[in-house]
This record gives sequence, C-alpha cells and structure tokens, in this order.
Amino acid sequence: MNGWRLDIGASVMDEGKVRFRVWAPKAEKLSVELMRDNGNELLALRRDDTGYFETVAENIFAGGKYFYLLNNIERYPDPASRFQPEGVHGPSQIIDPRSFKWTDNGWKGTSLKDYIIYELHVGAFTKEGTFEAINPYLDYLKGLGVTAIELMPVSQFPGARNWGYDGACPFGVQNSYGGPDGLKTLVNECHANGLAIILDIVCNHLGPEGNYTNKFGHYFTDRYKTPWGDAVNFDGAFSDEVRKYFIDNALYWITEYHMDALRIDAIHGIYDFNAKNFLLEMAEAVHTQAEALGRRIYVIAESDLNDVRVINSVAIGGYGLDAQWNDDFHHCLHALLTGEKTGYYEDFGEIQRLEKAFREGFVYSGEYSKYRRRRHGSSSKDRPAHQFIVFSQNHDQVGNRATGDRSGLTQSFEKLKLAAGAVILSPYIPLIFMGEEYGETAPFQYFISHSDEHLIEAVRKGRREEFASFGWKEALPDPQDEQSFLNSKININLHREGRHNVLFKFYREMIRLRKEVPALSNLSKNDMEVKVFEGNTAPPPPGIESYRLDRGESEKKVLFVRRWLEKDQIFCLYNFAERNAIIRMMLPVGVWERTLDSSSDEWGGDGEVSVQKVESRAAEVTFNMKSHSFVLYRLQRGGI
Repeated sequence: MNGWRLDIGASVMDEGKVRFRVWAPKAEKLSVELMRDNGNELLALRRDDTGYFETVAENIFAGGKYFYLLNNIERYPDPASRFQPEGVHGPSQIIDPRSFKWTDNGWKGTSLKDYIIYELHVGAFTKEGTFEAINPYLDYLKGLGVTAIELMPVSQFPGARNWGYDGACPFGVQNSYGGPDGLKTLVNECHANGLAIILDIVCNHLGPEGNYTNKFGHYFTDRYKTPWGDAVNFDGAFSDEVRKYFIDNALYWITEYHMDALRIDAIHGIYDFNAKNFLLEMAEAVHTQAEALGRRIYVIAESDLNDVRVINSVAIGGYGLDAQWNDDFHHCLHALLTGEKTGYYEDFGEIQRLEKAFREGFVYSGEYSKYRRRRHGSSSKDRPAHQFIVFSQNHDQVGNRATGDRSGLTQSFEKLKLAAGAVILSPYIPLIFMGEEYGETAPFQYFISHSDEHLIEAVRKGRREEFASFGWKEALPDPQDEQSFLNSKININLHREGRHNVLFKFYREMIRLRKEVPALSNLSKNDMEVKVFEGNTAPPPPGIESYRLDRGESEKKVLFVRRWLEKDQIFCLYNFAERNAIIRMMLPVGVWERTLDSSSDEWGGDGEVSVQKVESRAAEVTFNMKSHSFVLYRLQRGGI
C-alpha cells in the first residue's frame, strides 16, 4: 500500500489469520463473534492504554462474517467494516483487498485543469442501479467528452435506496450497488477508458439508522449542532482518534479503491477549532499518499461558506484543498433564467452578479447578504480558475426543489443551451449532472428506505421545514415511497431522440471546443475580460476602445466574455434578456469568425441573426442576437 494501510477493522494476514482491531474506549470488555459453519466462536480482544482493542483469529479467511460484542452484551457491526452484505444492522464481512486484480498500473491520473465532470447517482443512472450496469455507458460518456465521473456517496446506507448521505458505515461499499468488487471493477474500467473517478464522501455526519460508532467511542459531540444532529467530534476530548478515523477513510478510498479525487460533502458542517484544522490535516495526508502512489489525486470541498482559506495554499494560511464547488455561479444562472427570488435566490438575479462570478469566482466576498441577514464570504479573485467547479444543475440544486424538477422540464430549450454555454465555456471546471446533457425530464427527488417509522416521519418533517423559506406550494414527494426513487431514474436513451439528440450534440460540440481551442482550454482569470453592457461607466480594457448597447429591455442583460492565450482569442456574448439585442462595440483589430450560435437551425433554434464573419477596424462593429442565446466568435486573423 505504499507506506499506508488501514490498521482498524478486519485485516487479512497470511496462513488463515485475521487481525481485528477497533477503537472502543467506551467499552470495558470487547469480543469478536466469528460466524462459523459449525457454530459461532467468541474471541476476547485485548485493550491498550489508548482504547484500542485487538486480537488475531486463526483458521478464518476472507468472506467470513463477524460482529463485535461490547461488554459481551451489545452486538454491533464493525465501525470500520469493509462490507455489510446484509445491510447496516447485519454482520460485517472480512474482505482481503489484495484479492482484486487491478489492471490500471499505468494510470497516473488526470490534471485537475482537464477535468470535465459528470455527476451521477449509482442507483438512478441505470435501470439496474448497480456499478456493473454503469460500465456499458463509459463509451457514451467518453463520446460526450467528459473526463471524470463523480459518484454520489456509496458507503453502506440503510435499505436499498438513498442519496448516499445517510451512510452509516463509512468504509463499507453499498451492498445493493454491487459491493467492493463491483466498485473496483468500475474504477478499473474508468481508468482503462481514460476517465478519472471522483468519490463523494461524508465527514460531517453519519446516517441516523445503523450508526453504531458512538457505542464504541466518542465520535460525536453535543457542543455543536448540525442539520443532521450532533456534530462529529473533531476538536473535543478523544478527538485525535476521531480525526484519524476519517482521515484513514479518505486514504482508504484513494489507496484500496484507486479513486482519483474525493469530494468532501458540506464542510460547513465540520466544526473544528483546533490550531491545525481537520481539513488541512486530511488534505496533507491525501497529498502525501498521492506522492507515494505516484498518482495525481485531489481533494475537493463542497462549501457554502465562501471562505477562500479552504483553497488557499498552506503557505499563506489556507487548508490546501485543491478545489471547491461554487454555488454562487449556479445561483446567478438560475435566478437570471428563472426569475426566482425566494430562499437563497433572494441574493441573486442581476447580471452583474454573474459578471463577478466569471471574474472572481465567489459573488459574495464580504458584501451584505439579504438572505443570511449578514455579511458573507471572502474574496476569491486571486485564486486560479481551476479551483472552482461550476454547474447549472447538480444533485442538490435539482433534488432540493419541492418536486425535484429539472431544468429540462421547466425551462425553454433556448435557456438550456444558454445555461450550458455559460458553464462549459467558462474558465472554470464544469460539472454536468446526469441526464442534463440531453435535457432529461425525469425529476431527481429525495428518497430514503429507513425501517424506523419515527425516523421516517422525522425526515418528512425535516424536509418541509428545511425548504419553507422558498415558499414552494407543491406537495413534497414522500421520501420513503419507492416511487420517489423510481421517478428519479433517468432514461439515457432519450439522447437519441428529437431535441434531446440536438442538445446532446450541442453539449458534445461545446466540450470539443473547450478542449481544442487554446483560448478556451486556458483556465485563467487573468487572460480574460468580462463586461456587462451598460454604457461607458468604466474605462475600457486594453484593446477595446468603447462599448455601447442599444437602450431597451435588454440593457444589463448581455454579458461579454473575452478570453485569450497568446495569439488565440475568442469572445462570447450571452443574452439573458427576453428580447433580441443589438450590440455595438469596438473589438481588437482583426477578422472574427462565428464558431457557434446557440439560436441557429443546427442547434434547434429558429435561425441565427448574428453575422458569420466580421472585420474589426478602428470603428464600431454591430452584433445582433436572439433572446436567451449566446454566440461564440474566434479571431481568425489579427491586425497589425
């Protein structure tokens, strides 16, 4: 394992021996119950001064099952179980990680700057809902142009359907998805196809059903509260071993499962006032192990804090994570395209917000937030563009709507293309949510399969309360109803039909351009100029003498983005207005040719009005645009 191995749980040794080791400072006595064919066997574990219990069992092999008995009374699965074949309440199974035959030895990973991410839910991506069922679609994803697949959490959760954020066994791979070998086979196949794979992991809480860790040790604290209950104990008494548990979990996924990146869920739910923050410690451990493994491996945060320390380097006081999701970019797009102003969309809706998102990353960098009723965020203008992941849809922003409705169902075809163009042709790392690329109309609803009626009702009540601020009048689908899960399964064959096929080809073409046009593949905020057309209110940027937009409804609804790398230059005009726009402006001298117009017949529009080619001299040039469209021009020949 190149200097690291998991030292808790059941570790297969040679000659039919297995070592059992568990941190259980709350227990006075602890035994392992081995489930043998001729009757179960109890073995006592020895306790050391740090609260770890350990023993070595003989004549037992991979595939064997076991429980731990606390004080020889309470029977629970292993907190570091690699597999729960009978679910969160059943016995743990011994897994030998050496038994899987990897074929990806030459795989070194993909540069973060080259990531084009496709987020999927294993259960809802295919009819079968398994790891194995994803493998036949890897050619489809490669053909689309994505370079990385992101899996929503796969740690064992209760029942057979869940978003994954109710995982109760952080080291165990969901049994209904195909278990450890199913996941390893998928990773192997991804790497064989040149695709990186990202795993979403949860460190801020464990699921409410089947979570027995606190029976063993001091994993949680009531000093802080999260939306999911007591917080994980990252900074109180006994927290050293808790931190180690979650850091080992991260190392486990990148080492035993060859993951290329980890997405850390909702870090704003991680409370840690230690001098050395848990996230910093985790990032350092992952990067050190990446060097030992000889692979490029990244740590990506989900955060609504707009705290630049998360992605700042350690040298300047940051936590050293490689990238983070940027919800601000999504909220700007969504509010502009839908006009929604409830909930957190109250802080968005003006095109100047999107302008700042393009220029800097975070929109709120210390300004007053009406939604939060306080100032929010820090400036990200000095952070490189590849540290931000942007999207027009993802599991949260779709699934946390009242009915889980997708943009493909509620928004016009032109708006779908406009949103896609803003994301994919941005200088940031784009993320596509499964089915988005062809306009999937199935919702993505919240679903669970708990067994406790009181817990089920608590989840229902929590969902209603959590989203009350949005004022949605629709009845929320019942999370426990299996139909909510079945409703959420996508039909990828739609990408062959009618407008779905046109949209799929449109996404594929934009991804191709992003990869092949140097100015677009250059992820730099420095080699970029962004402008909202609202008259000459600021000095023009170098090479552009003046701007003017015809007055009317479209004022303040057109965004200009120019990007370059050495002699290669492009610019995009995004029209978010309800009516056509006429834009008159000065451009750098040269011949500019239209590369893409989202309103053209080719892309399912009613015909473009933009010019195919324009020669810019020392005079204004005029561009016509359809409403809810964007155009992309590339400099073909520069002037002297």
